[in-house]
This record gives sequence, C-alpha cells and structure tokens, in this order.
Amino acid sequence: MEVWRAKVDDMFIKNMDKIKNQTEQKRFSKKFAAIAIFWGLGLILALVLVRHHNPLADQVTEQMKKFSGCVLITFTCIIFAIYYDRIVTIPVELFQSRRLIWKLAKNDFKKRYAGSYLGIVWAMAQPVVTVLMYWIVFDKVFNARVQFVAGEGGEIPPYVLYLTAGLVPWFYFSEAISQGTMALVEYTYLVKKVVFNISILPIIKVIAATFIHVFFVGVLLIVGICYGYTPTIYTLQLVYYSFCLFLFVLALSYLTSALVVFIRDLQQIINIALQIGMWATPIMWNIDMLPDYVKTLFKLNPLVYIVNGFRSAIFDEEWFWEHFYSSTYFWIFTISMFCIGTLVFRRMRTHFADVL
Repeated sequence: MEVWRAKVDDMFIKNMDKIKNQTEQKRFSKKFAAIAIFWGLGLILALVLVRHHNPLADQVTEQMKKFSGCVLITFTCIIFAIYYDRIVTIPVELFQSRRLIWKLAKNDFKKRYAGSYLGIVWAMAQPVVTVLMYWIVFDKVFNARVQFVAGEGGEIPPYVLYLTAGLVPWFYFSEAISQGTMALVEYTYLVKKVVFNISILPIIKVIAATFIHVFFVGVLLIVGICYGYTPTIYTLQLVYYSFCLFLFVLALSYLTSALVVFIRDLQQIINIALQIGMWATPIMWNIDMLPDYVKTLFKLNPLVYIVNGFRSAIFDEEWFWEHFYSSTYFWIFTISMFCIGTLVFRRMRTHFADVL
C-alpha cells in the first residue's frame, strides 16, 4: 500500500512539474514573440526614418532628427526587452479591469461636482470664461498685434478660433495631469486595501478629465462653424490627436502619481510648470515666428505636436503623416515615457500604503 502511494505521489509530482514546465515554455514563447515584434516594429520605423527625405528641409537639421530618432528607438527597444515583465503588467491589468475603470471614472466625474447647484456647469464655465477673456484682451484690445502673431502669410484664421484650438488640448492636459498626479493621494483608502488593484487609479482620473474634453471639442467645432470653417474629413483627426494626448498624459500620470506620494512638493512644481508651459507652448502665438534653430528646440515639447495638430484638423487641412518627424518623435517619446512611468509605478507601489 505504501509503495503504491509513493508511486502515485511520484506520478503527481512529475505531472505538476511537466505542467509547470509547459506553462513556463508558453510564457517564454509569448515573451520572446512580443519582444521580437516590438523590435521588428522599431527596426521598420528606424528604416523608414533613415530613408525619409525632405528636399526642402535643412540637411544638417534633418540628419540630426534622424540620428536622435534612431537613438530614441534603440533606447525604447532595449528598455522594453529588459523590463518586459514589469512593463506589460499594468496594460494587462488595465484591460482586465476595463469595466471597473469605466464605472469608477464616471463616479469620479459625478462626485467632483456633487452638492453644487449647477453641477458640471462649473467644470465648463472656467475654461469658457478663460477663452472669452483672452479673446477680448488680445483680439479686441490688441487686434493688430494679435493678427501678426496668429499667422504669417496666407489666410489668417480668426484669432478666437486659433486661440480655442490651442486652449482645448491644453485644458485637457492641465486638468488630466493635475488630477492624475494626485490619484493615489486622493484615493488613499483604496491604496491601503490589499485586494484593490491600485494601478487603475491614474487612468480613472484621466478618463474623468476626458468627459470635459469631449465637450470642449464640440465647442471648438461650433466656433469653427460660426467663422465658416465647416467640418471636413480632416476634422476626423481630432479623434487621433485626442487619443495621442490621452496616452501621453496617462504615461506622465503614472510617473508623477508614484513620485508625489514620496515627494509632496511635486504637486506645486507641476502647477508652476503648467503656468510656464502654457506660454512655452504655441497656444497664443505662432511657432513659425521663431528662427529655425529655436523652433526645433520648442518642438521638443510633445504638446506642440498636439496643439498644431488640432489647428491642422480645423483650418490648416493637413494630415498628421505630412509632419513625419513630429509624428515619429511624439510616438517614440510617449512610448518611452509610458515604459519609464510604469516601471517607476510598479517599483514603488509596494511602499504606497506605508507612506500614505
């Protein structure tokens, strides 16, 4: 009897080891395939970047853009390969919790204005008043100066439309990064729950900010129609640029929300940075006014791509792929930031409950 039990136990252990080995092999195969696909896409992008040629551009500047792009692609691929397990964990968790995320995002948006008589009207009032004040001051009071800033050559769009197209993505960015940064601090009671997946908290704040953004995109379209810029097929790019901004601010939120738990001064630093960033981004002025070498420096700000993209979709009628280097740089930078943000978040989240 004992011999038979020993044989059964031995068979059970062997079967368990076999299943474990098969599971590990499947996991390794998926990991290798994912890394290979990522590197393959990076190689294709690098080849396209190297072979792209713009005869009208300065060749020295173009070579610098190609070199910088290849360096960023290589850096991102290396980070992805080394930290694959840590990087993919959060996207998988977000997908698995998508229904809970949507429900909590709606509740977060509703509770923010609960108890007030006008409710979400207050969320829309402040940005609208801001646009009106800038329009009155710069367009009506300093009309000549604004027309000079708003465009160079060709048809100059109405300044209120030019301004609104820049402020709509900026309002979304500033609101989402401010709320996303404080996600863990605000939901301290959820962070301290062992069974709750805290990795969904930053995206909840970003989605909640998206609701207001959708409203302002509608306001932007109405302003455009009032000035004779009816929606065209180019207008569909607003969805693309909004999606770009969503991923960019989400990547930053994972990084800042993790750091602010340990460095509370980061919240004040971000507020100051937003004040500076509004003027460093061509929202109320035209980037074409700058010399080429200064313009290249300002374009390192990913929000320049978004703001110019919103204007291209409304009145410039340009496709995003016409700005090849800007599109390539934005996506490489965003993916790199997402990898860094998720790595920092995962590394620190075991200490969040203790610090909070």
